[in-house]
Amino acid sequence: MTVAETAVQKGDPFIQVSNLKKFYPVRGGVLQRVVAWVQAVDNVSFNIRQGETLGMVGESGCGKTTVGRTMLRLIEPTSGQALFNGADIFKLKDAELKAMRRNIQIVFQDPYSSLDPRTQIGEQVLEGLKIHNIGTPSDRWDRVMEILKTVGLESYHARRYPHEFSGGQRQRVGIARALILRPQFIVCDEPVSALDVSIQSQVLNLLKDLQKEFNLTYLFIAHNLSVVEHISDRVAVMYLGKMVELTGRDELFRNPQHPYTQALMSAIPVADPRFKRKRIILRGDVPSPVNPPKGCRFHPRCPMAMDVCAQQEPEFKEVSPDHWVACWLME
Repeated sequence: MTVAETAVQKGDPFIQVSNLKKFYPVRGGVLQRVVAWVQAVDNVSFNIRQGETLGMVGESGCGKTTVGRTMLRLIEPTSGQALFNGADIFKLKDAELKAMRRNIQIVFQDPYSSLDPRTQIGEQVLEGLKIHNIGTPSDRWDRVMEILKTVGLESYHARRYPHEFSGGQRQRVGIARALILRPQFIVCDEPVSALDVSIQSQVLNLLKDLQKEFNLTYLFIAHNLSVVEHISDRVAVMYLGKMVELTGRDELFRNPQHPYTQALMSAIPVADPRFKRKRIILRGDVPSPVNPPKGCRFHPRCPMAMDVCAQQEPEFKEVSPDHWVACWLME
């Protein structure tokens, strides 16, 4: 039984992702035949409850961004299922998918490259209303003014271009563009990693305020555990295309079970110079997703690896209430 299936018994999950896979072909030779597959996301299952923020963390290249973009069909999945209010996003056709996009949006990592440098901000925020044919031209512009004010910008900003804004202001524009259609679910793909530390807290607090105001549900993708701790209700940890741990925020930071999660926690900086955290140093490099290790994918770097870890893949299972781990040490 998967984590998504179990969640159905415990409550009504807003979004259920089951057995999600995304493989990219590697082509070679004169005929450009497929010679291998990059296993970016391999058999990942989880759920997101309505009104919560699920944080997703892991090293660069672990597949967390691919999970978010595949859920929204910005990238087509290899296989799996993503249920949103009972409808499988992966099976929707053109018109149905377009209608679904009113309820599912994304805030991209780089607030500059995600905006058109030749188009005024107001027109970019307005575009979603035009595509979905919402309201009259006058109504649309009023709605743009309202949403800009909501995210902390002024009405005169609508006539400016992206290069006239700071990084934090551009990310507020990205948030406004995602909110203009009044979605229910937003994927936040590392929305503060490109911003100065002094601006990060402002954007995070804005996201939390908007969540309360509009009853939003977030998938918050990040690699900074301090940021995830600040904003998330539950946290999922990924490694090399696999989910290795999933539980509540407080439980994860108090009692991490997977050796990889423990290593990540040991790397969090401590503000008090008198206190020294015991670091867990991982040896070796992250294996290639083209040829992942047999058994547990973390075992070549795991300081507690056993013989079984190199032979069989551990099951992702519930080791305590709402605490899921994929590790042979839990047996």
